[in-house]
Amino acid sequence: IRAVAGALPDIVVHGPADPAARLPHLVTFSCLYLDGESLVRELDRAGFAVNSGSSCTADTLRPSHVLEAMGVLSHGNVRVSLPRGAAEVDVERFLAVLPGVIAGLRDAAGVTGL
Repeated sequence: IRAVAGALPDIVVHGPADPAARLPHLVTFSCLYLDGESLVRELDRAGFAVNSGSSCTADTLRPSHVLEAMGVLSHGNVRVSLPRGAAEVDVERFLAVLPGVIAGLRDAAGVTGL
């Protein structure tokens, strides 16, 4: 996800860059100029079940107090948890779809030319 995020403007992947220092099945990232619920909805339409905010506040529409306490972006946040049995092809498909979803939402919001 870091490679895809690096190719897109204003995307921040949260957590350590060292894979050994992270949970292997979990990644959280934020997209400036978008709200997390829009990202969740559009990724769901593309066939991906993701969440917005931290797992501590997944049931609410408020910004995550956990993410705010960590000092990271709390809007436009998406949490991806890979289920047991997820294959590399699933990850590759997600990474292929993600840039188009972000670009489409930004275009719809009138946020272009980033």
